[in-house]
Amino acid sequence: MSGGRLDGTRVLAIVTNYGVEQDELIVPVERLREDGADVEIAAPTREPVRTLVGDEKPGEVVDPTETLGEVDPARYDLLLIPGGALNADHLRMNDDALEIIKDFASSGRPVAAICHAPWTLAEAGVVQGKNLTSYASLRTDLRNAGASWEDSAQVTDTNGYTLITSRTPADLDPFVEAIERELTPA
Repeated sequence: MSGGRLDGTRVLAIVTNYGVEQDELIVPVERLREDGADVEIAAPTREPVRTLVGDEKPGEVVDPTETLGEVDPARYDLLLIPGGALNADHLRMNDDALEIIKDFASSGRPVAAICHAPWTLAEAGVVQGKNLTSYASLRTDLRNAGASWEDSAQVTDTNGYTLITSRTPADLDPFVEAIERELTPA
């Protein structure tokens, strides 16, 4: 699509090949693409990504455009990390994913994480001093990692690097709107 307000913007979504929450991947990707952003999806392998609904029911299958090991983070303007308990748990154990997260945070580029995805941020060591939200069961883990956790539909923290977070698929509208605001040229 051309003529969108996000033309020329590049977004990287990182996921595992099994277990990403369907709507937390598909809704932001589709909406950002409709606005003209170029959104790539990276997974550990080039095998299809099997999404889940509610961490249990099979969802849509999505083809990744590159592997986590092939990613050059410098090519992207924003990092999107969808949730899903399985996705986040496996992603936080993937060295390539952790390096991508650290690259975005250290360079000051924005990161958007929803639901269980902030688990990966804690593992990467990039939540110290950040104000954020997540799926409620992560609150203690995130506080123990040095973050300030709040129960809000969407939280944006601009200290150091911009971090956009939301709790669940029910918060996708404010989550995607915050991403669009961050990426829209002033």
